[in-house]
Amino acid sequence: MAVKRTIQVLGLILGGMAGDSVYARTHGAALWSGYGELIRSGNYYTTVALCALAGLAAATMLAGPAARWMQRGAERAASVPTVDLAAGGLGLTAGLALAALLYPAAAGVPGAGVVLPAVMTLFFGYMGMRIGLSKKEELGEFFRMLLESRRPPAQEEEEPRREEHKILDTSVIIDGRIADICKTGFIEGTLVIPEFVLEELQHIADSSDLLKRNRGRRGLDILNKIQKELDVKVLIYEDDFDEAGEVDSKLVKLAKALRGKVVTNDFNLNKVCELQGVSVLNINDLANAVKPIVLPGEEIVVQVIKDGKEHGQGVAYLDDGTMIVVEGGRDFIGSTMEVLVTSVLQTSAGRMIFAKPKLLEKAQ
Repeated sequence: MAVKRTIQVLGLILGGMAGDSVYARTHGAALWSGYGELIRSGNYYTTVALCALAGLAAATMLAGPAARWMQRGAERAASVPTVDLAAGGLGLTAGLALAALLYPAAAGVPGAGVVLPAVMTLFFGYMGMRIGLSKKEELGEFFRMLLESRRPPAQEEEEPRREEHKILDTSVIIDGRIADICKTGFIEGTLVIPEFVLEELQHIADSSDLLKRNRGRRGLDILNKIQKELDVKVLIYEDDFDEAGEVDSKLVKLAKALRGKVVTNDFNLNKVCELQGVSVLNINDLANAVKPIVLPGEEIVVQVIKDGKEHGQGVAYLDDGTMIVVEGGRDFIGSTMEVLVTSVLQTSAGRMIFAKPKLLEKAQ
């Protein structure tokens, strides 16, 4: 509705201006050239009023189709991507600017009149729009680079990188594989050895039980190897948590305080850390992850070394310690044989492989 009213107002104004022009051509005077003379002429007002009414009537007749045409044009323009609109508008502006620069030369051509400048305006405007649309990607990249070049460099705050701590528990030190893992470079950050873990190791090394004593001494030897032979940063944490009696509880509290990770192969400590929201690096999980994959149906060569739990079973081991239960393998104890893998069982304690002798498979 507002568009139709606007068109009608424009028709009224343009009709009045046309009436003024008609009167000026027929009587040699216009509103802007002789205000006092026109005041005394009633024909001027009559001419302007009639032309204004004619313009209003024409605008009223054309308002509906014009409004619908403008609405469709607006909808089509809205459906065009913004990048296309910007590139086309930029090209059209450049084409019109070029036509305006060439207008004085074109107007000076004898017999050109207004036809040649109008044709030039349409031609250069259209060509500029087409070129802008075809170069929209290059234009977008150019303006993006221009904006980035003018943008002030961001003030990067150099925050000190927090060093990650790996806290060793007693079981992983006695196990000994942590030294080999550190040697390969898979463990980054600082290895933290709490004072209460060292005390527990020393207590085990002083035990009257021969097995415990050897395990404790082995743990101390592993720590000396890590400190002296490996390129790993080691921190002896001397503070103790007096309120916590158990070593596992102290390890959890220390990991929370340092925001570090507990390195262990203790299944129970692993579960406690998970419940407390402390990250854990389990050596057993790592060992299981790097074991060679054996699929049902594959053939492997093993040596049966002892009886199994069930009747007729034999037990063999792979080089990485994975246990293989051989059905009917009791009769082959002490011999090396080919077996066919029937199934693989993955448990929290490790992986078990079930197989049967290949000779029995051929016999069937």
